[in-house]
Amino acid sequence: MTLGTLLAAPPSLAQQETEEPVGEPPPPQETAESFEGRTVLSPQGTFTFEPSLTYSHSSSTTVAIDGFTVLPAIAVGLISLRETQRDSVTAAIALRYGLTRRLEVEVKVPYTWREERLKQRETLQGTDFAGVDGSTGEGLGDVELGARYQLNTDREGPIFIAGLRVKTRTGEDPFEVDRRKVFAEGQEGGVLTEVYTEQPTGSGFYSVQPSLTWIHSSEPAVLYGSFNYVYNIPRDVGGDFGRIEPGSAAGVSFGMGVALNDRTSFSLGYDHKTVFQTNVEGGSGIDAQFDSFQVGMLQWGISQRFSKRTSLGLSVATGVTEEAPDIEVSFRLPMRF
Repeated sequence: MTLGTLLAAPPSLAQQETEEPVGEPPPPQETAESFEGRTVLSPQGTFTFEPSLTYSHSSSTTVAIDGFTVLPAIAVGLISLRETQRDSVTAAIALRYGLTRRLEVEVKVPYTWREERLKQRETLQGTDFAGVDGSTGEGLGDVELGARYQLNTDREGPIFIAGLRVKTRTGEDPFEVDRRKVFAEGQEGGVLTEVYTEQPTGSGFYSVQPSLTWIHSSEPAVLYGSFNYVYNIPRDVGGDFGRIEPGSAAGVSFGMGVALNDRTSFSLGYDHKTVFQTNVEGGSGIDAQFDSFQVGMLQWGISQRFSKRTSLGLSVATGVTEEAPDIEVSFRLPMRF
């Protein structure tokens, strides 16, 4: 793995009420290799073939109250408890090519498997019944296209890289997947929620992500940081959903990698995103807004270089905010030709 892998953006993330933007700041990766000619992208005229495998797990518990309060901390009405568990496995192939010493292009094709399990009950209805349901889905995910340009070759100061990433809508659209109702006690008089009959593999939105990354060598360590902004393009999905303006996101990441020897390196970093408000203009004339939220993840990684052209990287990320995935584990095997 070359240090250019620092600039690769992992697939995105746990789903919220609307899909989170895809494209994150770069995760910590290996730093064992030196800056060859102060160029951290793919060398001119060479291909980098990178298979990867990512597992993500997230869980959430939601309490909804439909009633009124008669005394402080005492509610009268319907209280609904929902527990959701989500797991996803993404196998991806990324291909990068160095057009010049400073310009690199990339295409990434993911294949995604997802499972969602939901457990919900009405606590003031005099029943022990809990509605349990779930669904799975797999298929092609959202293909991503990217380009990165190294702005300088300063031998003393940090290297700056400007990037642009575009996410398509090749995955199965969540707004085109059928849903089914989950009823309390199996009766159609008490609808708890609606669930997908099959999990979508795409976000349903095109997105554009400009970024600026800096990397500074201070042997045996490498310091890095990144700023990025994800713009999710609004669309009219029709039906009850109408027009949706998904929240864009501003992200920052920073970290440090340390070379343990000439083949092994360790890295530690932090990634934080602010996802802004989502607006929905419902097709039935009902508008809705979803508040902004924070997604923070602490990351660490280790890399073993097998040769000048091949290495294996492992990275683990744990969520430190409520909306972040509980854990995310990634394996990467870049090979340069």
